Amino acid sequence: MDASSAAPLFTMEGVSKRYGGVNALTKADLAVAPGRIHGVLGENGAGKSTLMKIMAGVVQPDEGRMALEGRAVSFANPAAANDAGIVCIFQELSLVPDLSVAENICISNPPKRFGLIDRRAQRRIAEDALARAGGEDIHPLTPVKDLPLSRRQLVEIAKALVRKPRILILDEATSALTAADVRKIFAVLKRLRSEGLALLYISHRMQEIAELADECTVFRNGRNVGTFGAGSKSETEIVEMMIGREYSHVFPPKPAPQPESAKPTLEVRNLSWNNRLKDVSLGIRPGEIVGLGGLDGQGQRELLLALFGVLRSASGEILIDGKKVTLSCPSDAKRGNIGMALIPEDRKTEGLMLPMSVRDNLSLASLARFCKGGVVDRAAEQKAIDEMIALLAIRTDGIDVPVGTLSGGNQQKTVIAKWLMTKPRVILLNDPTRGIDVGTKAEIYQLLRKLADRGAAILYYSTDYDELVGCCDRVLVLYDGAVSRVLAGAEITERALVSSALNVGGGREMPVLAGAGR
Repeated sequence: MDASSAAPLFTMEGVSKRYGGVNALTKADLAVAPGRIHGVLGENGAGKSTLMKIMAGVVQPDEGRMALEGRAVSFANPAAANDAGIVCIFQELSLVPDLSVAENICISNPPKRFGLIDRRAQRRIAEDALARAGGEDIHPLTPVKDLPLSRRQLVEIAKALVRKPRILILDEATSALTAADVRKIFAVLKRLRSEGLALLYISHRMQEIAELADECTVFRNGRNVGTFGAGSKSETEIVEMMIGREYSHVFPPKPAPQPESAKPTLEVRNLSWNNRLKDVSLGIRPGEIVGLGGLDGQGQRELLLALFGVLRSASGEILIDGKKVTLSCPSDAKRGNIGMALIPEDRKTEGLMLPMSVRDNLSLASLARFCKGGVVDRAAEQKAIDEMIALLAIRTDGIDVPVGTLSGGNQQKTVIAKWLMTKPRVILLNDPTRGIDVGTKAEIYQLLRKLADRGAAILYYSTDYDELVGCCDRVLVLYDGAVSRVLAGAEITERALVSSALNVGGGREMPVLAGAGR
Protein backbone atom coordinates (compact mmCIF):
# COMPACT_ATOMS: atom_id res chain seq x y z
CA MET A 1 0.00 0.00 0.00
CA ASP A 2 1.29 3.49 -0.84
CA ALA A 3 2.19 5.49 2.24
CA SER A 4 -0.04 8.34 1.18
CA SER A 5 -3.11 6.06 1.22
CA ALA A 6 -2.22 4.20 4.41
CA ALA A 7 -4.75 4.17 7.24
CA PRO A 8 -3.90 6.68 9.98
CA LEU A 9 -1.72 5.32 12.75
CA PHE A 10 -2.99 7.93 15.20
CA THR A 11 -6.07 10.17 15.22
CA MET A 12 -7.48 12.95 17.39
CA GLU A 13 -11.13 13.94 17.10
CA GLY A 14 -12.86 16.88 18.78
CA VAL A 15 -10.10 17.39 21.35
CA SER A 16 -10.45 20.48 23.55
CA LYS A 17 -8.39 21.91 26.39
CA ARG A 18 -9.02 24.96 28.56
CA TYR A 19 -6.70 26.76 30.97
CA GLY A 20 -8.88 28.94 33.17
CA GLY A 21 -10.72 31.23 30.77
CA VAL A 22 -8.43 30.48 27.82
CA ASN A 23 -9.32 27.92 25.12
CA ALA A 24 -5.95 26.40 24.19
CA LEU A 25 -7.63 23.84 21.88
CA THR A 26 -11.19 23.76 20.59
CA LYS A 27 -12.60 20.66 18.83
CA ALA A 28 -9.21 19.91 17.26
CA ASP A 29 -8.77 17.07 14.76
CA LEU A 30 -5.59 15.44 13.49
CA ALA A 31 -4.65 12.27 11.63
CA VAL A 32 -1.06 10.98 11.43
CA ALA A 33 -0.11 8.20 8.99
CA PRO A 34 2.90 5.86 9.10
CA GLY A 35 5.73 6.60 6.70
CA ARG A 36 4.73 10.28 6.45
CA ILE A 37 6.02 13.59 7.76
CA HIS A 38 3.09 15.73 8.87
CA GLY A 39 3.87 19.43 9.25
CA VAL A 40 1.99 21.40 11.92
CA LEU A 41 1.88 25.17 11.50
CA GLY A 42 0.45 28.09 13.43
CA GLU A 43 1.37 31.20 15.35
CA ASN A 44 2.62 30.95 18.92
CA GLY A 45 -0.47 30.38 21.06
CA ALA A 46 -2.36 28.71 18.20
CA GLY A 47 -2.57 25.41 20.11
CA LYS A 48 0.31 23.44 18.60
CA SER A 49 2.17 22.87 21.86
CA THR A 50 -1.02 21.92 23.72
CA LEU A 51 -1.83 19.42 20.98
CA MET A 52 1.62 17.89 21.27
CA LYS A 53 1.48 17.73 25.08
CA ILE A 54 -1.86 15.93 24.95
CA MET A 55 -0.43 13.37 22.50
CA ALA A 56 2.61 12.95 24.77
CA GLY A 57 0.59 12.48 27.98
CA VAL A 58 1.92 15.70 29.55
CA VAL A 59 -1.58 17.20 29.91
CA GLN A 60 -5.03 15.65 29.75
CA PRO A 61 -7.74 16.84 27.32
CA ASP A 62 -11.05 18.15 28.67
CA GLU A 63 -12.96 16.39 25.92
CA GLY A 64 -12.45 14.51 22.67
CA ARG A 65 -11.12 11.14 21.54
CA MET A 66 -7.69 9.79 20.63
CA ALA A 67 -7.09 6.50 18.83
CA LEU A 68 -3.95 4.49 18.06
CA GLU A 69 -4.39 1.97 15.23
CA GLY A 70 -8.15 2.43 15.60
CA ARG A 71 -8.23 1.67 19.33
CA ALA A 72 -9.20 4.41 21.79
CA VAL A 73 -6.29 5.51 23.97
CA SER A 74 -5.55 8.00 26.73
CA PHE A 75 -2.22 8.67 28.37
CA ALA A 76 -2.08 9.46 32.07
CA ASN A 77 1.56 10.52 31.86
CA PRO A 78 4.48 10.73 29.41
CA ALA A 79 5.68 7.24 30.36
CA ALA A 80 2.36 5.79 29.14
CA ALA A 81 2.72 7.65 25.83
CA ASN A 82 6.31 6.44 25.48
CA ASP A 83 5.19 2.87 26.12
CA ALA A 84 2.71 3.29 23.27
CA GLY A 85 5.51 4.48 20.99
CA ILE A 86 4.86 8.23 21.06
CA VAL A 87 8.01 10.24 21.78
CA CYS A 88 8.42 14.03 21.82
CA ILE A 89 11.41 16.25 21.22
CA PHE A 90 10.56 19.55 22.85
CA GLN A 91 12.09 22.88 21.91
CA GLU A 92 12.87 23.36 25.61
CA LEU A 93 15.41 20.62 26.15
CA SER A 94 14.92 17.97 28.84
CA LEU A 95 18.58 17.21 29.44
CA VAL A 96 20.33 17.19 32.83
CA PRO A 97 23.32 19.53 32.43
CA ASP A 98 25.59 17.88 35.01
CA LEU A 99 25.20 14.38 33.55
CA SER A 100 27.18 13.10 30.58
CA VAL A 101 25.77 12.78 27.09
CA ALA A 102 25.54 8.99 27.47
CA GLU A 103 23.80 9.24 30.85
CA ASN A 104 21.24 11.63 29.40
CA ILE A 105 20.55 9.47 26.37
CA CYS A 106 19.96 6.36 28.51
CA ILE A 107 18.41 8.13 31.50
CA SER A 108 14.97 6.52 31.24
CA ASN A 109 16.23 2.95 30.82
CA PRO A 110 19.96 2.54 31.49
CA PRO A 111 21.50 -0.87 30.63
CA LYS A 112 22.33 -2.90 33.73
CA ARG A 113 24.65 -5.71 34.65
CA PHE A 114 24.53 -7.46 38.03
CA GLY A 115 22.09 -4.80 39.20
CA LEU A 116 24.42 -1.91 38.35
CA ILE A 117 24.49 0.42 35.36
CA ASP A 118 26.65 -1.08 32.60
CA ARG A 119 28.77 1.93 31.62
CA ARG A 120 30.30 0.27 28.56
CA ALA A 121 26.91 -0.75 27.19
CA GLN A 122 25.56 2.71 27.97
CA ARG A 123 28.36 4.29 25.97
CA ARG A 124 27.77 1.96 23.00
CA ILE A 125 24.06 2.75 23.00
CA ALA A 126 24.81 6.48 23.13
CA GLU A 127 27.33 6.25 20.27
CA ASP A 128 24.80 4.41 18.07
CA ALA A 129 22.04 6.91 18.90
CA LEU A 130 24.30 9.90 18.24
CA ALA A 131 25.30 8.46 14.88
CA ARG A 132 21.63 8.03 13.94
CA ALA A 133 20.94 11.63 14.96
CA GLY A 134 23.87 13.06 12.99
CA GLY A 135 25.91 13.81 16.12
CA GLU A 136 28.68 11.27 15.68
CA ASP A 137 31.25 13.97 16.52
CA ILE A 138 29.84 14.35 20.07
CA HIS A 139 31.79 12.41 22.70
CA PRO A 140 29.37 10.36 24.84
CA LEU A 141 31.27 11.09 28.08
CA THR A 142 31.15 14.89 27.69
CA PRO A 143 29.03 16.65 30.32
CA VAL A 144 25.99 18.17 28.61
CA LYS A 145 26.67 21.56 30.26
CA ASP A 146 29.92 21.79 28.25
CA LEU A 147 28.13 21.52 24.90
CA PRO A 148 26.81 24.48 22.89
CA LEU A 149 23.06 24.66 22.39
CA SER A 150 23.21 23.22 18.86
CA ARG A 151 25.02 20.09 20.12
CA ARG A 152 22.58 19.70 23.02
CA GLN A 153 19.69 19.64 20.58
CA LEU A 154 21.31 16.75 18.69
CA VAL A 155 21.69 14.90 22.00
CA GLU A 156 17.97 15.46 22.64
CA ILE A 157 17.15 13.88 19.27
CA ALA A 158 19.45 10.94 19.97
CA LYS A 159 17.76 10.48 23.36
CA ALA A 160 14.37 10.23 21.62
CA LEU A 161 15.57 7.71 19.02
CA VAL A 162 16.84 5.36 21.76
CA ARG A 163 13.20 4.88 22.81
CA LYS A 164 12.37 3.32 19.42
CA PRO A 165 9.35 5.52 18.67
CA ARG A 166 6.52 4.70 16.29
CA ILE A 167 5.41 8.34 16.29
CA LEU A 168 8.08 11.00 16.70
CA ILE A 169 6.96 14.56 17.47
CA LEU A 170 9.48 17.34 16.86
CA ASP A 171 8.78 20.82 18.22
CA GLU A 172 11.15 23.35 16.59
CA ALA A 173 13.80 20.65 16.75
CA THR A 174 16.18 22.50 14.41
CA SER A 175 15.79 26.00 15.88
CA ALA A 176 19.24 25.98 17.53
CA LEU A 177 21.08 23.94 14.90
CA THR A 178 23.68 25.07 12.40
CA ALA A 179 22.90 24.75 8.69
CA ALA A 180 25.15 21.68 8.46
CA ASP A 181 23.38 20.04 11.42
CA VAL A 182 19.98 20.79 9.88
CA ARG A 183 20.97 18.93 6.72
CA LYS A 184 22.03 15.95 8.82
CA ILE A 185 18.74 15.95 10.73
CA PHE A 186 16.74 16.18 7.50
CA ALA A 187 18.56 13.10 6.22
CA VAL A 188 17.78 11.30 9.50
CA LEU A 189 14.08 12.24 9.36
CA LYS A 190 13.74 11.16 5.73
CA ARG A 191 15.34 7.83 6.58
CA LEU A 192 12.98 7.34 9.53
CA ARG A 193 10.05 8.10 7.23
CA SER A 194 11.25 5.45 4.78
CA GLU A 195 11.40 2.99 7.70
CA GLY A 196 7.68 3.54 8.34
CA LEU A 197 7.87 5.97 11.25
CA ALA A 198 5.13 8.60 11.58
CA LEU A 199 6.60 12.05 12.18
CA LEU A 200 4.81 15.16 13.42
CA TYR A 201 6.96 18.18 12.59
CA ILE A 202 6.24 21.56 14.20
CA SER A 203 8.23 24.46 12.80
CA HIS A 204 7.99 28.16 11.97
CA ARG A 205 10.54 27.78 9.18
CA MET A 206 8.58 27.58 5.96
CA GLN A 207 11.52 26.27 3.95
CA GLU A 208 11.83 23.30 6.32
CA ILE A 209 8.15 22.44 5.99
CA ALA A 210 8.40 22.76 2.20
CA GLU A 211 11.36 20.38 2.07
CA LEU A 212 10.16 17.77 4.55
CA ALA A 213 6.38 17.61 4.92
CA ASP A 214 4.08 15.30 2.99
CA GLU A 215 1.02 17.10 4.30
CA CYS A 216 0.39 20.03 6.60
CA THR A 217 -2.20 21.07 9.18
CA VAL A 218 -2.65 24.70 10.18
CA PHE A 219 -3.92 25.72 13.63
CA ARG A 220 -5.27 29.15 14.53
CA ASN A 221 -6.73 30.18 17.89
CA GLY A 222 -6.83 26.56 19.05
CA ARG A 223 -8.69 25.24 15.98
CA ASN A 224 -7.70 23.15 12.99
CA VAL A 225 -8.31 25.52 10.07
CA GLY A 226 -7.15 23.22 7.30
CA THR A 227 -5.11 20.19 6.23
CA PHE A 228 -3.59 20.05 2.74
CA GLY A 229 -0.98 18.21 0.71
CA ALA A 230 2.55 19.56 0.51
CA GLY A 231 3.02 21.93 -2.41
CA SER A 232 -0.68 22.60 -2.89
CA LYS A 233 -0.57 26.08 -1.28
CA SER A 234 1.83 28.98 -1.57
CA GLU A 235 3.77 30.29 1.40
CA THR A 236 1.63 33.44 1.42
CA GLU A 237 -1.59 31.38 1.47
CA ILE A 238 -0.27 29.29 4.37
CA VAL A 239 0.72 32.36 6.40
CA GLU A 240 -2.69 33.93 5.79
CA MET A 241 -4.31 30.73 7.10
CA MET A 242 -2.11 30.96 10.19
CA ILE A 243 -2.85 34.59 11.04
CA GLY A 244 -6.38 34.83 9.62
CA ARG A 245 -5.74 37.91 7.54
CA GLU A 246 -3.90 39.05 4.44
CA TYR A 247 -0.18 39.01 5.02
CA SER A 248 2.75 40.61 3.28
CA HIS A 249 6.20 39.62 4.52
CA VAL A 250 7.80 43.04 4.33
CA PHE A 251 10.64 44.28 6.46
CA PRO A 252 10.41 47.92 7.51
CA PRO A 253 12.15 50.31 5.11
CA LYS A 254 15.76 51.15 5.86
CA PRO A 255 16.85 54.76 6.31
CA ALA A 256 19.46 56.44 4.15
CA PRO A 257 23.06 55.62 5.11
CA GLN A 258 24.47 57.85 7.81
CA PRO A 259 27.29 60.28 6.94
CA GLU A 260 30.85 59.14 7.52
CA SER A 261 31.31 61.92 10.07
CA ALA A 262 28.60 60.56 12.42
CA LYS A 263 30.15 59.49 15.75
CA PRO A 264 29.54 55.88 16.86
CA THR A 265 27.68 55.23 20.11
CA LEU A 266 29.55 51.95 20.53
CA GLU A 267 33.08 51.42 19.30
CA VAL A 268 35.15 48.26 19.75
CA ARG A 269 38.88 48.08 19.08
CA ASN A 270 40.85 44.84 18.81
CA LEU A 271 38.63 42.82 21.13
CA SER A 272 40.06 39.34 21.79
CA TRP A 273 39.15 36.53 24.13
CA ASN A 274 40.50 33.03 24.71
CA ASN A 275 41.27 32.40 21.01
CA ARG A 276 37.51 32.61 20.31
CA LEU A 277 37.61 36.32 19.43
CA LYS A 278 40.53 37.70 17.44
CA ASP A 279 41.05 41.44 17.20
CA VAL A 280 37.41 42.26 16.51
CA SER A 281 36.84 45.94 15.73
CA LEU A 282 33.50 47.56 14.95
CA GLY A 283 31.46 50.69 15.46
CA ILE A 284 27.71 51.33 15.60
CA ARG A 285 26.22 54.78 15.19
CA PRO A 286 22.97 55.86 16.84
CA GLY A 287 20.07 54.75 14.66
CA GLU A 288 21.96 51.87 13.05
CA ILE A 289 21.14 48.17 13.04
CA VAL A 290 24.39 46.27 12.48
CA GLY A 291 24.10 42.54 11.88
CA LEU A 292 26.45 39.73 12.82
CA GLY A 293 26.64 37.05 10.14
CA GLY A 294 28.68 33.93 9.52
CA LEU A 295 28.25 30.26 10.25
CA ASP A 296 27.09 29.46 13.77
CA GLY A 297 29.90 29.15 16.28
CA GLN A 298 32.33 31.65 14.72
CA GLY A 299 32.43 33.90 17.78
CA GLN A 300 29.16 35.83 17.44
CA ARG A 301 27.78 34.81 20.82
CA GLU A 302 31.12 35.33 22.53
CA LEU A 303 31.28 38.84 21.07
CA LEU A 304 27.88 39.74 22.52
CA LEU A 305 28.78 38.24 25.90
CA ALA A 306 32.12 40.05 25.97
CA LEU A 307 30.44 43.38 25.22
CA PHE A 308 27.96 42.79 28.05
CA GLY A 309 30.71 42.10 30.59
CA VAL A 310 30.03 38.37 30.94
CA LEU A 311 33.38 37.05 29.72
CA ARG A 312 36.41 37.52 31.94
CA SER A 313 39.90 38.36 30.65
CA ALA A 314 38.77 39.87 27.35
CA SER A 315 41.36 42.26 25.93
CA GLY A 316 40.91 45.30 23.73
CA GLU A 317 39.02 48.55 24.11
CA ILE A 318 35.30 49.35 24.32
CA LEU A 319 34.23 52.97 23.92
CA ILE A 320 30.84 54.57 24.52
CA ASP A 321 30.41 57.98 22.90
CA GLY A 322 34.17 58.05 22.33
CA LYS A 323 35.06 57.39 25.97
CA LYS A 324 36.78 54.19 27.03
CA VAL A 325 34.76 52.10 29.50
CA THR A 326 35.49 49.02 31.58
CA LEU A 327 32.88 46.25 31.50
CA SER A 328 33.80 43.62 34.07
CA CYS A 329 30.21 42.44 34.70
CA PRO A 330 26.69 42.96 33.34
CA SER A 331 25.99 45.54 36.07
CA ASP A 332 28.71 47.70 34.52
CA ALA A 333 27.13 47.36 31.08
CA LYS A 334 23.70 48.35 32.45
CA ARG A 335 24.93 51.55 34.09
CA GLY A 336 23.15 54.69 32.97
CA ASN A 337 26.22 56.26 31.32
CA ILE A 338 26.65 53.08 29.21
CA GLY A 339 23.07 51.86 28.87
CA MET A 340 23.62 48.43 27.34
CA ALA A 341 21.09 45.56 27.18
CA LEU A 342 21.51 41.96 26.00
CA ILE A 343 18.57 39.91 24.68
CA PRO A 344 19.89 36.38 25.32
CA GLU A 345 19.75 33.31 23.11
CA ASP A 346 17.61 31.03 25.29
CA ARG A 347 14.57 32.77 26.78
CA LYS A 348 13.71 29.78 28.99
CA THR A 349 16.99 29.53 30.86
CA GLU A 350 18.75 32.86 30.31
CA GLY A 351 15.97 35.40 29.79
CA LEU A 352 13.13 34.59 32.18
CA MET A 353 12.26 33.21 35.61
CA LEU A 354 9.43 30.97 34.42
CA PRO A 355 7.62 30.44 37.76
CA MET A 356 7.65 34.17 38.49
CA SER A 357 4.93 36.53 37.31
CA VAL A 358 4.95 38.58 34.13
CA ARG A 359 5.16 41.68 36.35
CA ASP A 360 8.25 40.50 38.25
CA ASN A 361 10.03 39.37 35.08
CA LEU A 362 9.38 42.67 33.32
CA SER A 363 10.70 44.85 36.13
CA LEU A 364 13.55 42.57 37.26
CA ALA A 365 16.35 44.24 35.27
CA SER A 366 15.18 47.81 35.97
CA LEU A 367 13.94 47.58 39.55
CA ALA A 368 16.45 50.16 40.77
CA ARG A 369 14.65 52.74 38.60
CA PHE A 370 11.50 52.36 40.69
CA CYS A 371 13.08 52.32 44.15
CA LYS A 372 12.99 55.34 46.42
CA GLY A 373 14.58 54.97 49.83
CA GLY A 374 14.60 51.20 49.42
CA VAL A 375 10.85 51.06 48.67
CA VAL A 376 9.48 50.17 45.22
CA ASP A 377 7.25 52.85 43.70
CA ARG A 378 4.51 50.50 42.50
CA ALA A 379 2.66 53.20 40.58
CA ALA A 380 5.74 54.06 38.52
CA GLU A 381 6.50 50.38 38.02
CA GLN A 382 2.93 49.70 36.88
CA LYS A 383 3.02 52.60 34.41
CA ALA A 384 6.26 51.35 32.83
CA ILE A 385 4.93 47.79 32.62
CA ASP A 386 1.70 48.95 30.97
CA GLU A 387 3.70 50.94 28.42
CA MET A 388 5.84 47.90 27.55
CA ILE A 389 2.88 45.54 27.24
CA ALA A 390 1.22 48.02 24.87
CA LEU A 391 4.42 48.69 22.89
CA LEU A 392 5.13 45.01 22.26
CA ALA A 393 1.47 43.85 22.19
CA ILE A 394 2.18 41.14 24.80
CA ARG A 395 -0.82 38.82 25.08
CA THR A 396 -1.36 37.70 28.67
CA ASP A 397 -4.25 36.98 31.05
CA GLY A 398 -2.75 39.48 33.46
CA ILE A 399 0.62 40.58 34.74
CA ASP A 400 0.38 38.41 37.85
CA VAL A 401 0.23 35.07 36.00
CA PRO A 402 3.47 33.02 35.74
CA VAL A 403 5.39 34.05 32.64
CA GLY A 404 5.83 30.34 31.85
CA THR A 405 2.12 30.16 30.95
CA LEU A 406 2.59 32.56 28.01
CA SER A 407 3.15 31.32 24.46
CA GLY A 408 6.71 31.24 23.16
CA GLY A 409 6.31 34.41 21.14
CA ASN A 410 4.89 36.34 24.09
CA GLN A 411 7.65 35.04 26.33
CA GLN A 412 10.19 36.39 23.84
CA LYS A 413 8.40 39.74 23.78
CA THR A 414 8.59 39.76 27.58
CA VAL A 415 12.37 39.25 27.47
CA ILE A 416 12.73 42.16 25.06
CA ALA A 417 10.37 44.35 27.11
CA LYS A 418 12.26 43.53 30.31
CA TRP A 419 15.44 44.99 28.84
CA LEU A 420 13.74 47.90 27.11
CA MET A 421 12.54 48.97 30.56
CA THR A 422 16.18 49.73 31.40
CA LYS A 423 16.06 52.41 28.64
CA PRO A 424 19.14 51.09 26.81
CA ARG A 425 21.16 53.08 24.29
CA VAL A 426 22.99 49.99 22.97
CA ILE A 427 20.94 46.83 22.33
CA LEU A 428 22.64 43.46 21.77
CA LEU A 429 20.43 40.72 20.35
CA ASN A 430 21.34 37.04 20.20
CA ASP A 431 19.09 35.33 17.60
CA PRO A 432 15.91 36.89 19.11
CA THR A 433 13.37 35.36 16.69
CA ARG A 434 14.42 31.73 17.13
CA GLY A 435 11.37 29.51 17.49
CA ILE A 436 8.66 32.18 17.15
CA ASP A 437 5.96 32.60 14.54
CA VAL A 438 6.02 34.76 11.43
CA GLY A 439 3.55 37.31 12.79
CA THR A 440 5.57 37.91 15.96
CA LYS A 441 8.78 38.06 13.91
CA ALA A 442 7.32 40.86 11.80
CA GLU A 443 6.37 42.76 14.97
CA ILE A 444 9.94 42.42 16.28
CA TYR A 445 11.40 43.67 12.98
CA GLN A 446 9.17 46.74 13.18
CA LEU A 447 10.11 47.28 16.84
CA LEU A 448 13.85 47.13 16.13
CA ARG A 449 13.58 49.74 13.40
CA LYS A 450 11.44 51.92 15.67
CA LEU A 451 14.07 51.69 18.43
CA ALA A 452 16.82 52.52 15.94
CA ASP A 453 14.84 55.51 14.69
CA ARG A 454 14.73 56.74 18.30
CA GLY A 455 18.54 56.66 18.42
CA ALA A 456 19.42 53.19 19.74
CA ALA A 457 22.56 51.48 18.42
CA ILE A 458 21.70 47.84 17.72
CA LEU A 459 24.00 44.83 17.23
CA TYR A 460 21.93 41.95 15.91
CA TYR A 461 23.10 38.33 15.56
CA SER A 462 20.78 36.09 13.57
CA THR A 463 21.12 32.63 12.05
CA ASP A 464 18.44 33.62 9.48
CA TYR A 465 20.01 35.24 6.43
CA ASP A 466 16.67 36.78 5.41
CA GLU A 467 16.68 38.77 8.66
CA LEU A 468 20.18 40.06 8.11
CA VAL A 469 19.28 41.12 4.57
CA GLY A 470 15.94 42.65 5.53
CA CYS A 471 16.75 44.33 8.86
CA CYS A 472 20.36 45.43 8.87
CA ASP A 473 22.07 48.56 7.60
CA ARG A 474 25.44 46.80 7.67
CA VAL A 475 26.50 43.21 8.37
CA LEU A 476 29.81 42.11 9.88
CA VAL A 477 30.57 38.53 8.86
CA LEU A 478 32.61 36.59 11.41
CA TYR A 479 34.89 33.68 10.51
CA ASP A 480 36.97 31.85 13.10
CA GLY A 481 36.47 34.61 15.64
CA ALA A 482 37.46 37.51 13.39
CA VAL A 483 35.58 39.93 11.14
CA SER A 484 36.18 38.61 7.63
CA ARG A 485 34.03 41.07 5.68
CA VAL A 486 31.68 44.00 6.05
CA LEU A 487 28.61 44.24 3.81
CA ALA A 488 26.60 47.43 3.46
CA GLY A 489 23.52 48.56 1.52
CA ALA A 490 22.97 46.64 -1.71
CA GLU A 491 25.96 44.40 -0.90
CA ILE A 492 23.87 42.63 1.76
CA THR A 493 22.55 39.63 -0.18
CA GLU A 494 22.13 36.00 0.77
CA ARG A 495 24.77 34.99 -1.75
CA ALA A 496 27.30 37.46 -0.31
CA LEU A 497 26.49 36.36 3.24
CA VAL A 498 26.95 32.67 2.41
CA SER A 499 30.21 33.14 0.49
CA SER A 500 31.58 35.41 3.22
CA ALA A 501 30.52 32.96 5.92
CA LEU A 502 32.50 30.24 4.14
CA ASN A 503 35.41 32.68 3.70
CA VAL A 504 35.39 32.29 -0.08
CA GLY A 505 34.89 34.71 -2.96
CA GLY A 506 36.76 37.74 -1.74
CA GLY A 507 39.59 38.60 0.56
CA ARG A 508 39.46 39.70 4.14
CA GLU A 509 38.36 43.19 4.98
CA MET A 510 39.12 44.26 8.52
CA PRO A 511 36.98 47.30 9.41
CA VAL A 512 37.88 49.49 12.35
CA LEU A 513 35.32 52.26 12.65
CA ALA A 514 31.61 52.51 12.00
CA GLY A 515 31.95 53.66 8.42
CA ALA A 516 34.33 50.93 7.33
CA GLY A 517 33.28 48.91 4.34
CA ARG A 518 31.04 51.59 2.86
